[in-house]
Amino acid sequence: MPFELGLTWAWEKIGTAEHVWFVFEAKDRRLAKSLSDLNGTDPYIHNGRVGGVFREFCNAFVRPGQQPSVPQTWKIYRKLDEKLPEILKLAGTRDVFQARVFNDVCVFASKAADEFVN
Repeated sequence: MPFELGLTWAWEKIGTAEHVWFVFEAKDRRLAKSLSDLNGTDPYIHNGRVGGVFREFCNAFVRPGQQPSVPQTWKIYRKLDEKLPEILKLAGTRDVFQARVFNDVCVFASKAADEFVN
């Protein structure tokens, strides 16, 4: 998604509001080869693994207050994985890239996070 990343970078440079963005990459040093304009940006390397993505999300989204740990994120993920077939059925699709499905996944994951984190 180099195009979308380029738009994000440009928005930060010309936008009037503060815009925070992160780069997640499966392989270390691949970013410098494919998008040299982003040299100086430290990507979060997840090694193409779900656990790596959770680890790097926890590193990127450090905020004051309570936030899920990697083990808690795994619990949320497993609960969502169990619920996903029902969410898809209720939306009348098998495609997870639908607006309704995305919204329902976000709502469910948020409730699961409240259960496991608080």
